[in-house]
Amino acid sequence: MTTFDDRENAFENKFAHDAEMQFKAEARRNKLLGLWAAELLGKSGADADAYAVEVVKSDFEEAGHEDVVRKVAGDLGDKATEAEIREKIAQLLKVAKSQLLDEA
Repeated sequence: MTTFDDRENAFENKFAHDAEMQFKAEARRNKLLGLWAAELLGKSGADADAYAVEVVKSDFEEAGHEDVVRKVAGDLGDKATEAEIREKIAQLLKVAKSQLLDEA
């Protein structure tokens, strides 16, 4: 193998790793968002965990996080605005990435 091939493989591996980490961070963020929303809905324990799983699954409907915002906003009703939900999503993505880095 040439140096060029080695560099190409390194870039491909880094891209794959970064994509995997982004996917994991978004899934973790959605779980944390689900737990936050569950608390607002008065759910706890297994009910809160089940709701968090529903929120994670809702992210597979379309690209981006609009499907998650719609689900949570629809479930919360007047307990939180879409703007509050979007702000929470941004906060929780940072938390999720931090948690994943701490686990590594």
